[in-house]
Amino acid sequence: MQQFVHLHVHTEYSLLDGATRINKLFSACDEMNMPAVAITDHGNMYGVLEFVKAAVRHTDPKADFYEFMAEKRPYKVKPIIGCELYMCNDMYDKTSRGGKMPKYNHLVLLAKNETGYKNLVKLVSIAYTEGLYYKPRIDMEHLKPYTEGLICLSACIAGVIPQAILAGDIPKADGYVKEFKSLFGDDFYIEIQDHNIKEQKIVLPHLLRLARDNGVKVVATNDCHYLKKEDATMQKVLQCISFRTTMVYNEDEVRQNAVGDGVSDESMNDDGYFPTKEFYFKSYDEMLSLFPSVPESLENTLEIAEKCDGCYYFRKEPLMPSYKPEDGSEPFDFLHKLTFDGLARKYGTITEVIEKRAEYELGVINKLGFVDYFLIVWDFIHWSETHDVPVGPGRGSGAGSIVAYAIGITKIDPLKYQLIFERFLNAERVSNPDFDIDFCVDKRELVIQYVTEKYGAPNVSQIVTFGTMAAKAAVKDVGRVYNYPYSEVEKITKLIPAMMGKKHLPHILGLQKWKDNEPSPVIGELAEMYENNEMARVILDMAMKIEGMPRQTGMHAAGVIICRDPISDHVPMAKTGDGNITTEFNMIECEELGLLKMDFLGLRTLTDIKKALDIIKVTQGKEIDFYHMEYDDEGVYKLIGEGDTHAVFQLEGGGIRKFMRDLKPTTLEDIIAGISLYRPGPMDKIGEYVFNKKNPDKIKYDHPLTKPILEVSYGIMVYQEQVMQMVQALGGYTLGRADNVRRMMSKKKVDAMEKEREVFLNGTVDHGTVIPGCIKNGVPESVGNKIYDDMIAFASYAFNKSHAAAYAYLTYQTAYLKCYYPVEFITAVLNNRITSIDEIRNYLSYLKDRGVTVLPPSINKSVAEFSVENGAVRTGLAAIKNVGMGVIEELIREREKGGEFTDFVQFVKRTENLNKRMLESLIYAGAFDCFGKTRSQYIAVYESVIDRVNKDKAARLKGQFSFFDMSEECAELDAFEYPEMREYPLGVKLAKEKEVAGVYLTGHPLEEFTGHLKKFEYNSVNIRPSESQEDGEGEESGLKDDTVVKLGGMLVEAEKKITKSGKEIAVGKLEDLYGTVDLMLPGFVYKRLRNVFVKDTMVTLTGKIKNREDSVSVWVESIEPWKDIKPETPPKMICFYLSFNNSDPSVMDNLQEILSAYPGRDETYCKNLDDGKLYPLGINVGVGESLINETKGLLGADNVKVATRQS
Repeated sequence: MQQFVHLHVHTEYSLLDGATRINKLFSACDEMNMPAVAITDHGNMYGVLEFVKAAVRHTDPKADFYEFMAEKRPYKVKPIIGCELYMCNDMYDKTSRGGKMPKYNHLVLLAKNETGYKNLVKLVSIAYTEGLYYKPRIDMEHLKPYTEGLICLSACIAGVIPQAILAGDIPKADGYVKEFKSLFGDDFYIEIQDHNIKEQKIVLPHLLRLARDNGVKVVATNDCHYLKKEDATMQKVLQCISFRTTMVYNEDEVRQNAVGDGVSDESMNDDGYFPTKEFYFKSYDEMLSLFPSVPESLENTLEIAEKCDGCYYFRKEPLMPSYKPEDGSEPFDFLHKLTFDGLARKYGTITEVIEKRAEYELGVINKLGFVDYFLIVWDFIHWSETHDVPVGPGRGSGAGSIVAYAIGITKIDPLKYQLIFERFLNAERVSNPDFDIDFCVDKRELVIQYVTEKYGAPNVSQIVTFGTMAAKAAVKDVGRVYNYPYSEVEKITKLIPAMMGKKHLPHILGLQKWKDNEPSPVIGELAEMYENNEMARVILDMAMKIEGMPRQTGMHAAGVIICRDPISDHVPMAKTGDGNITTEFNMIECEELGLLKMDFLGLRTLTDIKKALDIIKVTQGKEIDFYHMEYDDEGVYKLIGEGDTHAVFQLEGGGIRKFMRDLKPTTLEDIIAGISLYRPGPMDKIGEYVFNKKNPDKIKYDHPLTKPILEVSYGIMVYQEQVMQMVQALGGYTLGRADNVRRMMSKKKVDAMEKEREVFLNGTVDHGTVIPGCIKNGVPESVGNKIYDDMIAFASYAFNKSHAAAYAYLTYQTAYLKCYYPVEFITAVLNNRITSIDEIRNYLSYLKDRGVTVLPPSINKSVAEFSVENGAVRTGLAAIKNVGMGVIEELIREREKGGEFTDFVQFVKRTENLNKRMLESLIYAGAFDCFGKTRSQYIAVYESVIDRVNKDKAARLKGQFSFFDMSEECAELDAFEYPEMREYPLGVKLAKEKEVAGVYLTGHPLEEFTGHLKKFEYNSVNIRPSESQEDGEGEESGLKDDTVVKLGGMLVEAEKKITKSGKEIAVGKLEDLYGTVDLMLPGFVYKRLRNVFVKDTMVTLTGKIKNREDSVSVWVESIEPWKDIKPETPPKMICFYLSFNNSDPSVMDNLQEILSAYPGRDETYCKNLDDGKLYPLGINVGVGESLINETKGLLGADNVKVATRQS
């Protein structure tokens, strides 16, 4: 078979516009006797490093990639790096074409050598960072400086030369040929293609003539978007996913309608539409049949491949920036001084143990070349803490370093908690250290901005991520493209596990073998559906083809690259839609190349703590320093042991709260262990852990040497560090080798583990270091084997104690605030979740359960956020819809300058930038209740008041007299007459509050049933996954599909729907004290329950949990209205003090009118100040903040008293 090289190939990194799998590409080349192949994705270089790695793996699967590069070993199939660029006349012109993307031309560039590769990197980076407009674009002016080392192909039909030909402008096409030849010389080739498209057949003779006339060689390419001809349907599906369109799934129809065999009159446009099925990876013979009269066009592909040197451009380089101490000292000397100054501050006396540990760590850090790394991290943490940016106590294994502790990178004493430095940095395992730093969410960007300014914007970048099509998503996408009913597709997706790990659809369908030493992952019901259901098979077959393909790019949530010089000197750059610059290589690839990656994580808990401390300082005048206190307060552990851990970091989920109630922790070590154990795997040890804590005399150790290691965790192996300590204590290992054993066990390397067992038992000599082994250390072989087996069984689940200890600090801090400053702390938590209505409901309900008064918004008392007011929580104005921060800040300034507002009219007069919608929202939220009028009265007059005020302001601007300057008008508005009207019924008031604030503010329809609702095991909060595990290492909370739950509450939504097939179903929402639950009633259920599925009805319902990717719903099976459920809270008594003889008769009329607006079961009384007697008024009301405010406004604050009737 003769040779040919494909030079125009779009891989999966063309993002839905290419379906050529890199991992299959080189085998295909081998089969077709192709000595080389190029990657030319659209406008990007996302896949080029993976492409070259695949070429190395294909040559030698066991080769170390970077050794292969350094030695420049020959490939089986040579990789050629290229890109199909988008070209335009002026890349700074960002004008659309009728509201749509302008038409861009294409140009293919291939790297001949490293100079060409670097120039290509520059061009692609410029196209993104400067030329991005719909697509990353480059123009001729920016292309010209970067042509050295590049081969240029004139591209497909979308190239400038074919487009000029199609426009009938042959001289223009000739001009382009001459221009490209002048730039690239003999490295410019005219590209010819034939995909059975009419336009290509038109331009072909002209292209050949232009090539001949200008002495330019032609090269035959196929615009490869997929490997095999039958993959045309897959590419079409990907296009439909991209454009959110649908297609028929019948293969015959697909062939006829989408990828016809005949010559197409349609062109392949910039939207990526493929009019034929010829865009595949063709053989030499297939290519020759297209161009039989131009065989040299195939031979020239070999010439081009020969020009390219093999892409040996990737190497590990020391790209970390150097740190220059401001005092002019050497970096190591500076770090040494920082360390010992810090040790003196932290410990007071630097003992021999402390000094030895610090000097050892400093030696390893210096030897491995990470002094600059430690100083870079120290620098931005030091800047953060001196600029009021809260920083976490630590994260990950870095908390095991005493140097990090001394200089302030971490705040956990590694000696106190037996944390191990070698778990972080190991002289026997040279790998980059990795400090992941938590920052306050609100101020994280300030730190990134500081780093960017310090090292220079070109030297700092975010990191790209790729959203790939996971199994469930692939099935859903294919189902939508094929226009299948969602309910039918869901029958497939609900059988696919949410967490697939490294398994794929073929594994769970039994079509591909899984690992021998692990249980079969086959899901029988899904495999049966695949076998017997044609629709399921069609969907799953296509889903298997596209599973794992990149769908879109994103930005790493925390990762930031810091480089010694411009990053685009080393890797290509891209720009996100919102303007952030990212690398085009992923995080792992960037680190491999020597780029320093730092994780700047935003941790919401740090913001909770910061806000709480700020509130405490204002309300109580106290400053709390969590890093100058012991973590041993009994009250804190009592709170945790009672399970009162709403908003406590890591302990908020229902399961771990139960664990804490059982455990009754008494030390921080208990919290560290609890966080580590409450995860899949080690969770099985929880019962034994709790038993051992309560019965320490019954703990058994396999050998006395294990007791000092396991005593802290009550005889249970919990931590990775304990594995290291065990092999050190029993086998005599160095901690460096011990860490290698830990890694081996955690990765389940069976052969290596068995080989290491011999060393553990009998010892060895490792690079001159004698490891005696268990037997020489007095440990019997049988005991050593048992311990080794236990370590193997648990090592893959064992947790990093350094990480758990750092996070336990935050657990303690939040629990401390919850214990001693609950109002301030929960207020801070509310303000940090201001956009999450369900969480606000949850925490407000918690406050009310604990007897804390939640005050409604007040125009005179509220600030923007929730605030603490005399032990109560005042709702902030920012919680009200349509009320912007600008207006809130303005009215607070006005209030501070001119004093509190005295009435509604005065507020409107004094406040700028009000609009009617905003004022209406404030009224419905109760912000003006403090002025003593009803909300219905304010709603009746607010439009006329604001109109009068606006007219007055307009008159002032014209120099006219003000309405309010005229005595009559002024007097009239100062004594503004409100219409006589009743307040809205309580139900209407509460509904309006919820409408404008998302929550009930002055009451809740279900408050009188609190006791009954608490009897339910499930509620709107605990059926949802917990959001408290911010590091992703917490519990897998939430309920599994089809879990039967019983819930109580009020049906706030109940709506009948008609499906496309004409069937009746129903959807709704159930609300309880904590939030809402989505409900679904299938047709047969709705038919049975339609009479009780009624809005505003209080009910008990039973149903099954259905989980979706971002939501949970209950499929209802039964509904029972609350016919016999009575309010169980004792009624309140409200008493009004007034003189019957001396009071205006209208006062009593107004009082009765107010009371009638608040129906309920609380009793009303009036005490006559003339005779001292108490008179029942006979009006039952619902006592709440709003009623109290109105009556106080009428009678005076001292003349209204509330009490609870004692049963």
